[in-house]
Amino acid sequence: MAAHTEVTTFEGLAGDIDCALDWPENPPIGWALVLHPNPTQGGTRDNKVVTTIARACVQHGLLAVRPNFRGIGESAGQFDEGRGEWFDMGALVEQFAQRYPEAFAGRWVLSGFSFGTSIALQLYADWQSKAQRLPDSVILAGSAALRFNHQKTAVPADALVIHGENDDVVALEEVMQWARPIDMPVVVIPSAGHFFHGKLLVLRQLVQTRLKSL
Repeated sequence: MAAHTEVTTFEGLAGDIDCALDWPENPPIGWALVLHPNPTQGGTRDNKVVTTIARACVQHGLLAVRPNFRGIGESAGQFDEGRGEWFDMGALVEQFAQRYPEAFAGRWVLSGFSFGTSIALQLYADWQSKAQRLPDSVILAGSAALRFNHQKTAVPADALVIHGENDDVVALEEVMQWARPIDMPVVVIPSAGHFFHGKLLVLRQLVQTRLKSL
């Protein structure tokens, strides 16, 4: 998956954020923050959708950052339904910029799967409102954009939104209800469920195609 994976911690509002950094073979040309699904339903940074996206990013020379949300792995705290998680990830990005300035200065990808997409969009809206640097690309898989939102959310018009036709956790129609008012295209993988079982290669190819355009 990567030249090597480093385990490190950042500091969130509830304490340590347990994080894996997947390093490419050569010095990174940028970085990617990949956020995992709902912790209360078994979501961790090692989820196969998360690692598939991270693997594609690493192969394109990015340093992939996979944090565990509160209460998962060695991360401190308890699940906060997206409130504390959003603040924690904002703090992580600020600390990452200070700790890894060369990677942070390069291309930047923000990605999430399921619950992670809601956190990603809240982060994006916050950075946009504060005129902070925005990601070069936003990639959302199995989007739960209408759930766990505790502030205004925003999404760039060129975001890559990927969803399974037969998603039984976040129904495709729910995603379309979010996408229609903002004219957001949605890439639908036929016969795919929420976790893209048997379709991870297709997911990976879609992500790789987007990364090539950076």
